[in-house]
Amino acid sequence: MPNETMTESVMQTYNRFPLTLVKGKGSYVWDDAGEKYLDFSSGLATCNLGHVPEKVEQAVKEQLGELWHCSNLFHIPSQQQLAKLLADNSSLDQVFFCNSGAEANEAAIKIARRYAQEEAKNGRHEIVTFTQSFHGRTLTTLSATAQEKIQQGFAPLTPGFHYLPFNDFDAIKEVADRKPCAILVEMVQGEGGVNPASKEWMQALAQTCKENDILFMIDEIQTGFGRTGTLFAYEQYEVDPDVITLAKGLGSGLPIGAMLAKEQVAKAFSPGTHGSTFGGNPIVTTSGLATLKEIAETSLLSDIKPLIDQLWQGLEQIASKYDVIKEVRGKGFLIGVEVEGQAIDYITKAREEYQTLIIVAGPNVIRILPPLTTNKEEIEAFLNTFEKLFAE
Repeated sequence: MPNETMTESVMQTYNRFPLTLVKGKGSYVWDDAGEKYLDFSSGLATCNLGHVPEKVEQAVKEQLGELWHCSNLFHIPSQQQLAKLLADNSSLDQVFFCNSGAEANEAAIKIARRYAQEEAKNGRHEIVTFTQSFHGRTLTTLSATAQEKIQQGFAPLTPGFHYLPFNDFDAIKEVADRKPCAILVEMVQGEGGVNPASKEWMQALAQTCKENDILFMIDEIQTGFGRTGTLFAYEQYEVDPDVITLAKGLGSGLPIGAMLAKEQVAKAFSPGTHGSTFGGNPIVTTSGLATLKEIAETSLLSDIKPLIDQLWQGLEQIASKYDVIKEVRGKGFLIGVEVEGQAIDYITKAREEYQTLIIVAGPNVIRILPPLTTNKEEIEAFLNTFEKLFAE
């Protein structure tokens, strides 16, 4: 249980579970009383390789004995290696490193506007985002987030954003008519309820951007690094983005974000136009490099395909038995289960009675985020627990 005296000093910006976690390994975490929990939240889609993955741990330990930090006024070998590996495994060319997903989206917003004004010289500045999106909690990224509940109390918002309906073909016509400098979209909306875009809609949106010289920017912060079954979700949609933003799963829990851009877009960022003191420092890029190698250069992504099928088939079978389950949706290991009533009630029961951790994605959506390193026995155990939540 949390120490009430100590928690008084921490700002109350989270509705924290009454649980203090002190250890993690693989798919499991332990609390301060020694209780073991199956963690199918993965640190909010961050610990894609499970907790404390061995190869990442070893690489970071070695780097801790060498150099922790130097500024970006100097060359950083692990940063350069990670940038090349990201470029080699994506359709983008150059990388800007930062500390979080919000900062990655800030960088995308800035490069889009600077590209329009300094490179394309089309005078545009507006960026279109979509309803139920989530792009971060800085003042500008919450302004980009088309959810009123996220923006409440922070007016005046940063101007220059226009919101359109997600997965709506009429919205694509309006994008063409408005001709913003860019659009920013998630392949699968995580915080907004685990809402996957249709392939047809996403391809039509990408084509409209191409025809109207609009930058096509994809927020892959939650969907990246194998979370949806491929290294990046955009691969499944067969689209070619101008910019993508990354964070969460890149560093196995260390704070790192990245914005990737096509070479012609990246030219908009010249020396002095953007920066980050801690962005891409030796520790976090060492972690990112070891993480990406483990995901992109091994059989992991092919190995998880039957596990994804096992989990989805099990969830759909459970959903067919209980009317309280309205829908199972998402992609890969990013799954939302829409229920009648409050999702938090099921999440609380899973934690308190079955030592299983899952989280919400809105008031009535349970979000399930297993590590990519989970196994069939752990998935079977989770499905047994999940059915008990509804059977009882």
